[in-house]
Amino acid sequence: MSDTSVGSSNGLVAALRAQQQTLTEQWMKLVFGDQEVEHSDQLTYRQLADHLPDIFNEICIVLESRNMRDQEGAIERNARQHGQWRWQQGYRVDELVRELDLFRQVLLLAIGEYASTHDDFSRADEEHARLMTDEVVSFVTLASIREAVGERDRKLDEYTGMLERANYELTLRQKLISELYETRMQVTRRVAHDLRNFLNVFSTALQLASRSPAKRDTALGLANRQVADMATLVDEMVEYSKVLGDDSLLTVESFDPVGLFDELMQSCRVSTEAKGLKLIGQLDAELGAVTSNRLKVKQVALNLLSNAIKYTSAGEIVFSMSAVPGERWKLLVADTGVGIGPDDQERVFEEFERAADDDIPGAGLGLAIVKELSRALDGELRFDSAKGRGSVFEVTFPLVLEPKPANGAAS
Repeated sequence: MSDTSVGSSNGLVAALRAQQQTLTEQWMKLVFGDQEVEHSDQLTYRQLADHLPDIFNEICIVLESRNMRDQEGAIERNARQHGQWRWQQGYRVDELVRELDLFRQVLLLAIGEYASTHDDFSRADEEHARLMTDEVVSFVTLASIREAVGERDRKLDEYTGMLERANYELTLRQKLISELYETRMQVTRRVAHDLRNFLNVFSTALQLASRSPAKRDTALGLANRQVADMATLVDEMVEYSKVLGDDSLLTVESFDPVGLFDELMQSCRVSTEAKGLKLIGQLDAELGAVTSNRLKVKQVALNLLSNAIKYTSAGEIVFSMSAVPGERWKLLVADTGVGIGPDDQERVFEEFERAADDDIPGAGLGLAIVKELSRALDGELRFDSAKGRGSVFEVTFPLVLEPKPANGAAS
C-alpha cells in the first residue's frame, strides 16, 4: 500500500468523522421517511441511533487501515447487539435490512462528495473506499440478521415451551376434572348402594317385628347393627372430607412416641379382644422425641389398625413404632387377615374401594385417608400383602416435619 493511498484514506476518514452528526441526521431522516421501515415511527431518536456510532466508528477504522479482518470481532459484536435490539423493538428482518442499506447509501454519497472535492483522492481510492464500505455494511447486515433470527427462534422456543407447559397443565386439569366427576359418581353409587342395603335390612327388621312379636328382640338387634354400620359410613365420609378440605397451616409439635403408642394400644385392645384377636405391640427403645402433627399421626395409625382389625377374623395384629436410619421413623401395622390379591393392590388406596366382600362395614375410605394424611406428613407409604395371608402396612415419617399447609401445597 502506497503512502499516498494511506494519506488519502486518512483524509477521507477525518472528513467522515467530522460529519458524523450530519450524516447520522441524514440517515435518520431517510429512515423516518421510508415506508418500508414501518416500525421506525415507534422509536425515539436515541433508540434509532443506538448502535450507529459504534458501527460508524468500525467503518472508519476499516477505511483507515484498509483491512477489515482485524476488526471483524468488534464489528460482529456491535452488529449482533444491533440486531437483537431491533428485534426487541419490533423490527421485521426486511426493515432491518432496509435500514442498514439506507446507512450504506448515506456513506457512499459522502464518499462520492469527498472524492469530487479532493483531487488527491484518486478514482482507485474512491472505488476501494466504496468496496470496503459495502463489505463492512454487508457484514453488519448479515450478523444483525442472524442475531435477529436467533432471537426470534429463542422466543419461538420459549413460547413453544410455554404452550407445551400450558397444554400439559390443561391436560392435567381435564384429567383432574374427569377424575373428580368419576369420584362424585362413585360417591353417589356407593352411598346409594349402602343406603339401599341399610333400608332393605330396616324393612326386613320392621316386617319381622310386625309379623312375629316373639322375634322383636332379634329385629331390634338387626336394626341396631344397621344403625351402627350407617354411623360408620357417615363418620368415614366426614373424616375424609375434612382431610381433603384442610388447607390450614399444618402445625407441628415435639411429642413422646411412648405416650402415643400406649394410647393407640389401649384404644384398640377392646376391639381386638372382642374378635378374639391377639394384639402385639412393639416400641423401639431407641426412638426418641418426634416433631410432627401428633393428631394426624394418630389418625394414620388408627385407620391402619381399624382396617387390620376389620379384615382379620383370626390370628393377630402387630403394631410397632421404630427408628430407621436417615433421621426417620417407621409406623407398622401387620395382620393375618384376608389379605389383598394382586389384582386389587393397585386400587386399595382409592376412594370407596375395598378388596373384600361388601358385608364388611365401611365406605372403603380408610386407606384413602391414610394415603392423604401420609402425604401431608411427608410420609412414605408401602405395603405388602397376599390373598389369604394377611397384610403389612408401613409408613416412614421424618423425625422432624417442617410446618406447611395441611393439604401439602407450598406455602
